[in-house]
Amino acid sequence: MTEVVVVTEYDVLAEVYEWLISDAKLPPAEFAASFDDVLSLLPSNAHVLDCSCGTGQLAVGLAGRGMQVVATDASEAMVRRTAELSEEFGASVRAVRANWEELPDHFEDDTFDMVFCVGNSLHHAAGATGRAAALESMSRLLRPGGRLVLTSRTWELVRARGSRLDIRDRLVRRNGRDAVVVYRWEIAPRWEDEHHIEIAIAQVDATGLVLVRSELLSCWPYRYEELEVELHRVGLRTEVSTFDLEAENYMVFASKV
Repeated sequence: MTEVVVVTEYDVLAEVYEWLISDAKLPPAEFAASFDDVLSLLPSNAHVLDCSCGTGQLAVGLAGRGMQVVATDASEAMVRRTAELSEEFGASVRAVRANWEELPDHFEDDTFDMVFCVGNSLHHAAGATGRAAALESMSRLLRPGGRLVLTSRTWELVRARGSRLDIRDRLVRRNGRDAVVVYRWEIAPRWEDEHHIEIAIAQVDATGLVLVRSELLSCWPYRYEELEVELHRVGLRTEVSTFDLEAENYMVFASKV
């Protein structure tokens, strides 16, 4: 027997989001440690914003290092789960529901030493206009000399593969339950068109019952060269980039001029 729940926001996936996080990054301290190179540039009490916090693993890991951490997300369910994880670990994290464009309504300009936008989140900004607005908000909140840490899919690879169904080749085990993760890609004809990703997590319990939680998400891909131009326009200069056309993901580390 299979039960299917389908919606169009991250609110359903928030309840099972840990199945999308790799084993290596599931513990908050390990997630934060994956950014040791950039975190080494900060004092231990730095003001840090995670503006696509998901369920809070990075934010809680940063707070565990003594940093003053704010975590935001456009999904109310993600923010709630971040607050719950913070309480579980005894971490001091301020969790706020806000999309990127709303960030300046919640925080003063020049507030943060570092802003994180990780987890391949930026493609949910609506096209070039939405992406520019998101990056402008992040830049405004950084103090002069502050840094933005952004991770992204290599969309050049994603589009080259076309519309498809990706079924992960191994079970993922979380909280004593196994699940299969499935991605269904709808690749639009043109870069600037709205694309779609449907993410499904099919959990299998001990009785053989399968519960599928699925969300259809809109996304607007971008070329790396476009991202570089957009960062420059909002006053951010790239210091480090791991972009490689043959790699699945990359990180950009940019400072506010």
